[in-house]
Amino acid sequence: MRVFLTGGKGQLGVALQKALAAHEVIVTDIEELDITDGVAVKTAVSDANPDVLIHCAAYTNVDGCAKDPALAYRINGLGTQNVVLACQQAGVDLVHISTNEVFAGENPDGYEEWMPLNPINPYGRSKAAAEFFVRSLWPHHYIVRTAWLYAPGGRNFIHAILRRARETGQLRVVTDEVGNPTYVKDLAQAISQLIQTKQYGTYHFVNSGACSRWEFANEILRLAGLTNVVNTPILSREFKRASTPPPYAALHNIAGAALGITLRPWPEALADYLAEHGTEA
Repeated sequence: MRVFLTGGKGQLGVALQKALAAHEVIVTDIEELDITDGVAVKTAVSDANPDVLIHCAAYTNVDGCAKDPALAYRINGLGTQNVVLACQQAGVDLVHISTNEVFAGENPDGYEEWMPLNPINPYGRSKAAAEFFVRSLWPHHYIVRTAWLYAPGGRNFIHAILRRARETGQLRVVTDEVGNPTYVKDLAQAISQLIQTKQYGTYHFVNSGACSRWEFANEILRLAGLTNVVNTPILSREFKRASTPPPYAALHNIAGAALGITLRPWPEALADYLAEHGTEA
């Protein structure tokens, strides 16, 4: 299989290159392809002639999106529209990577794939726009929603918690933001399985189970042997930031599980990640 990757140098793109090592993977990122340039995108996809395009490229700085919603839409909305139209023109299957932030987070029981979207921040709205273009313009698509990704070699919640714990000996972490911590290695493997199925549709690929940011931090501290660090629970309103995250946006994998594609529980994945990559921030 010939796979075209946008955002190939990001944390998920790097993991996908490993998961798809048995296939031919064409890697692009902003230096090679500006997804806001529709002509360039169509030309690149046509020249590459892939079987499937996995669209990871996005503006994922949620606070940055809140400060500049127009830029968020230009990259995440219009950029995705360009990618979809290129796939339509070339007859290429599309995997679009989306987010739990397309939901309002008002449902404590979490969200299944078919539930209505109602984003509450500019990042979520820009990603909802992207999903609209995917569903409206090209039936040969997979929308893969995920959440709270972490990977080695970059900035993530795990490294931030470990660094702050060692520097200050105390933490203050929100209890009213609930989601699914997800190891990119597991997500990439699930996507590699999905593209073989031709079962187009919307999927929630996250490590199973959900927790609050505070509970996630506690498990990180436990696994790192830092249980002496005081982790004080706080509410989101006490932690000022530009964007407002959805409070209860846990995802449930119903559609993928029906195909036999599941991801392991988040505590198991976290333990594996820390065992593989160490606990040094």
